[in-house]
Amino acid sequence: MPSLSGSFSGLVRSQSAIVVPDQPGHAVMLAEVVGTQKSVDPLWNGSSLFYAALTDIVNGAGTQRGYYVNTHGDGSVDSGTFEGRVTTVNGVLIVEGSYQNTDGTGKFKGSTGNGTFTTRLTSPNEVECTHEGTYELAAAATAAAG
Repeated sequence: MPSLSGSFSGLVRSQSAIVVPDQPGHAVMLAEVVGTQKSVDPLWNGSSLFYAALTDIVNGAGTQRGYYVNTHGDGSVDSGTFEGRVTTVNGVLIVEGSYQNTDGTGKFKGSTGNGTFTTRLTSPNEVECTHEGTYELAAAATAAAG
């Protein structure tokens, strides 16, 4: 399987938060983030990223789960899920976790992949992310099996 690494800078396009009154410092947040991928792999470099994340935190620590969609230059799409652990370090919200490719269209139809990521909320509406993992396109898997 080819290795994949990259990064993106994203903007929080919309977000909502609800304070849960069961204990001090508990909040549930929903956010929509958009950005552009940067990678040495030309299949991902320049692709448009969208992700939706649900974060559940108590006093700056908790969990985040969500869905992502990468739209590539030729219109092909790969998408999947992610989950991570949320911490706050020096006032910066950090999420470290893993992702799993679950679907695709065009050249990404039937593709597989997974990896790890780290995101940092660098301002109230900006996210920086680095990620690495592996992937395999269905066409490559079929050729290798053939």
